[in-house]
Amino acid sequence: MFDSYRGNTLRYDPDRCINCGMCSRVCPHGVFVPGRETAVLSASVSCMECGACALNCPVQAITVQSGVGCAWAMISAALRGRDMDSGECSCGGEQPGSCCGAAQEKSE
Repeated sequence: MFDSYRGNTLRYDPDRCINCGMCSRVCPHGVFVPGRETAVLSASVSCMECGACALNCPVQAITVQSGVGCAWAMISAALRGRDMDSGECSCGGEQPGSCCGAAQEKSE
């Protein structure tokens, strides 16, 4: 299982980047900052895998699997009326009790 607390699925290819600045404008956590020639991946561990950067990159220099990290867990918990801090959501992917995995959806 992927552990979103220790890493994420964000991948950045600076060779493709045209330095348009969209990634730094749309990222809610400042993962990307404008650089001299390309965007700079400055805080990759802050990525919540929402996918905004990848969706707005005109040259597909960024990829991320949105729906595997805590952003998805928070959205899913909110949609289900659950509290992330209550222990009902463990952000644990496919594990029972997770608010972001298929196992939780099957049990509801």
